[in-house]
Amino acid sequence: MPAATVLSSVSTTAVDAADRLAFWEHYNAEALVGLTCSTYAAEGLVARQLNLDLGGFRLADIAGNPHVIERAPALVRARPKDATFVTLLLEGEAFFYHDGGCLTLGAGDVVVYETDRPYLFGFGSSMRQLLVDVPRALFAERCGAPALDRPLKVAGDGPGPASLTARALRERLLELVDDPAVPPDAVREQLLDLLQTMTTGRGTSSSTSRLLAAKAYIAEHLAEPGLCGDSVARAVGVTPRHLNRAFATEGTTVAQYVQGRRLDRARADLTAAVMADYRIADIACRWGFSSQAHFTRLFRARFGRTPSEVRRELSVAPR
Repeated sequence: MPAATVLSSVSTTAVDAADRLAFWEHYNAEALVGLTCSTYAAEGLVARQLNLDLGGFRLADIAGNPHVIERAPALVRARPKDATFVTLLLEGEAFFYHDGGCLTLGAGDVVVYETDRPYLFGFGSSMRQLLVDVPRALFAERCGAPALDRPLKVAGDGPGPASLTARALRERLLELVDDPAVPPDAVREQLLDLLQTMTTGRGTSSSTSRLLAAKAYIAEHLAEPGLCGDSVARAVGVTPRHLNRAFATEGTTVAQYVQGRRLDRARADLTAAVMADYRIADIACRWGFSSQAHFTRLFRARFGRTPSEVRRELSVAPR
């Protein structure tokens, strides 16, 4: 399978400060969308951008110092673009001004908006965002609507299924940015399914988005004793039976997946120097195992060694 294609990667740091805004506007007009940019920073605009082609849509990783971008009505007419943008703010705080009001965004939040409608996007501090550029026809095909009536905000820190989906989207996007060599075909479908679930509340029949959202929830609550299939299903917004069908596509169940992740975390603790003073029983309890004996049996079945053997290997390893 082909890898994601790096279309371009630029930074303003090598550009004279007086020319950075014009450089940024020209680059974005060619690589992403026509916009105007301004900043009050004494050093001018300090920004970088990486653009990836995922085959069917694009992903941009953008970081910079405080600045504002605007796609004013005249620019929308002069430089039309038929796309839906999905922006996930990784770092900083922002506001998104549009004809229906103003949205405030924090790290982890997502905003979905149309490029044929005017907007102003402001960043009051250093920022980083991941932007998915989806052709409107593809968005309409997957999400069942020709266009959004107004920008849609999804809070990244909320308890509901949409917020969980936003957090799962964040992890998938970061995987692509951190390793563009990852074959994008399967991930592309996952991203589209996540977008569909986040904007409409329903995913495809493959339940990919539910599976990814469930994994995000499990990772966040792994140390909680009450974590179980029922609690995960409630958080994701499906029945336990439906969720187990989603996990069955990977040859496992919710309970088996939780147990495996807890054993992985316990093994990491056993091999961490900062955890050397913790008893094995303490580590077993920390990750939700009812007894050390039960933990030892499961640990040996997964890793082929007992917790004591793993810890002894660490103690005799050369430093």
